[in-house]
Amino acid sequence: MTYETHETDHEMSPEALAVLGGGQIAYVRSIRSEEVQQLFPQAPEIAPGMTLFTLHAADGTPIMLTDSREAALANAKEHQLVTMSVH
Repeated sequence: MTYETHETDHEMSPEALAVLGGGQIAYVRSIRSEEVQQLFPQAPEIAPGMTLFTLHAADGTPIMLTDSREAALANAKEHQLVTMSVH
């Protein structure tokens, strides 16, 4: 007996992501300190080799930068954002 699975890619446009959840959905992502200037040009220079965490809106817009995942999640909760897991 053979079983086949079919994977379906579900892609969303940036416009669809922007309105996902009515602006109330966010996600947390870990980044290296070397990436900070790309996402947060106004941030002061940070020592290389550090792991930091960013909170992003559903459309990928960076909201905040912190040194702990817990702080990013707390900020999302404080602003009534629902955090989703992104893979």
